[in-house]
Amino acid sequence: MIRKLSLIALTLCLTTSCVSKKIYTDLEDKYADLKIENRQLADENADLKSALNKANNELSSLKDDYDNAIANKNQWESEYKALVNEHENLEASYDALEKNSSAAIAANSKKNRELLAQLEAKEQAILAENARLEKLKKELESRSQRVAELEQVIASKDAAMTKLKNAISTALTNFEGKGLTVEQRDGKVYVSMENKLLFESGSWAVGTQGKQAVKQLGAVLADNPEIAILIEGHTDNVPYKGNAQLSGNWDLSTKRATAIVNILRENTAINPENLTAAGRGEYAPIASNATAEGKAKNRRIEVILTPKLDEISKLLNDI
Repeated sequence: MIRKLSLIALTLCLTTSCVSKKIYTDLEDKYADLKIENRQLADENADLKSALNKANNELSSLKDDYDNAIANKNQWESEYKALVNEHENLEASYDALEKNSSAAIAANSKKNRELLAQLEAKEQAILAENARLEKLKKELESRSQRVAELEQVIASKDAAMTKLKNAISTALTNFEGKGLTVEQRDGKVYVSMENKLLFESGSWAVGTQGKQAVKQLGAVLADNPEIAILIEGHTDNVPYKGNAQLSGNWDLSTKRATAIVNILRENTAINPENLTAAGRGEYAPIASNATAEGKAKNRRIEVILTPKLDEISKLLNDI
């Protein structure tokens, strides 16, 4: 799908005639699909956190069951010891009464048999509880191990994204203060580049300085093949009127996103399957369009880097 989208965008960039309605409609449909996929990724991230909380709650409940089982076992063992003492006392009484009364001996014998039956029942209950306790213990250990593995994988993903963010910040140090920012939030890394670093007004051709920044970013991404790369183009709310080839801001933002993808694809170490280009037009501003400064912030390219979550999904299915 990504290859097809890239080929369509490249064809649009090279043609000198007006973009047909069919091609533009196809681009809109593909962007809608990409938007749904992006939302699904966000939902998956929320589901992962919810599943982790659920696993921790289940683990806490299992620990409570285990503690209650230990308490019951201790109580039954105490009762068992008390019955043993009572039995011993009755045996002593039986020996004393044996010389005095056959009736007393018969009553004592019956009581003795009842106590023996109670002792046997208690022994069986303790054996059964010990078996249940051992089963709970094994289940608790298994759940604890899976939760620990899940937490370790999530921590590892976060650490990898932090390392990636730091590597990008280091690689793009020369562009600080020139409309470039690097942030990490919600388990993702966001690289934002204002259009003043990349494009002339109304153009989707990347300038020399912008190409250098994108190529340096690509050098870092090439070392991280397990990262999904989404390039989003954004505009301000001023209607586009610069080129008859474009239908408006949405079309312009898409072409700019595709232009960044094409530069990244020059690095053969980057897997094209990890790349996605999307145009969002004026509909995702980060500042007010009421001021020139706000408009400048809204005219940007955002590179959104997301870790692949296959390993975490497998662990969640096993819990």
